[in-house]
Amino acid sequence: MPKTTEQTIMELADREAIRELPQRYCDCVWQGDVAGLVKLFADDGEFTVVGNRREVTNKGHAELLKTYQAGLATLTPRPYIHNHVIELKGDGRATGRCYVELRDASDNLKWLGTGFYNDEYVKVGDAWKFKSRRAQMVHMEPKLASGTTDIQERK
Repeated sequence: MPKTTEQTIMELADREAIRELPQRYCDCVWQGDVAGLVKLFADDGEFTVVGNRREVTNKGHAELLKTYQAGLATLTPRPYIHNHVIELKGDGRATGRCYVELRDASDNLKWLGTGFYNDEYVKVGDAWKFKSRRAQMVHMEPKLASGTTDIQERK
């Protein structure tokens, strides 16, 4: 059975709202807006960084706030998001993947590395939020890789 015009419009609106999440995430990182960044996550949302030797997960707004504050106090990353793929699952759920290029604002925007995010999204009221975000770096330059694979391990 074909979709109705209303269903198509709702699907397009959902995709656009989801597409904005990684964009807003990057904007918050650029602006140092930790509170705004954390608000992009559901109350029980989680962020996991997959490192070479381990995974580090932070769950809930309090943990996320602490982690992002510490990370952005020591690093000046400038993320660029590419190739966002979204799959709507229905019932206010969706998944997606987007690719990230990281540059260093403290070093003339020198390239730090590249990787991707595997995301789960959930609709909370009328807003889409990150339910979970898994960051996997594919390549990191020595500045980011030396002694740590991510901001979470810097706690």
